[in-house]
Amino acid sequence: MGGLTTLGVVHTAIAVVAVVCGFVAVARDREISSRNRLGQSYLVLTLASALTALGIFRHGGFGPAHALAVLTVVALAVGTVAATSHLFGRASRYVEAISYSSTLLFHLIPAVTESSTRLPPGAPLVASQDAPILLGIDLALLVVFVVAATLQARWLRRSLRATSTRPTSGAPARP
Repeated sequence: MGGLTTLGVVHTAIAVVAVVCGFVAVARDREISSRNRLGQSYLVLTLASALTALGIFRHGGFGPAHALAVLTVVALAVGTVAATSHLFGRASRYVEAISYSSTLLFHLIPAVTESSTRLPPGAPLVASQDAPILLGIDLALLVVFVVAATLQARWLRRSLRATSTRPTSGAPARP
């Protein structure tokens, strides 16, 4: 499969399923959450993808894709701490959501790079991972992430406000 090692094939399959789960979760729930099966699947698959990425050395030693794998593990850890503790206080839900969502960006950057340098077979779209067009695409992905994260934070704020103003056990709603 396009010069991929066995580990590369396994990594790619895991990552593709993770990305699909992540996009479905964001489309359906507006966030990736450890509180539902889809979010849990995404998080486990993303961790597996990041860990398998650390064993792939197509371009020699430790490279940008490895750094993104490490950032992914860190983002998953931060999101998990935010979801399971009060370390971040009132910001915990925001930290959780943005941390988990950032991992989608960390999936997409190497996916675009590897796809562009390998496909179509025999005549890839770009000659190397250092092609200037890839920097532009990475920047565009970052802009899309910042816009999406901003919208997600606004949605969370509205959602959390609505939840905190709901009446509890027959008590009248606050004005």
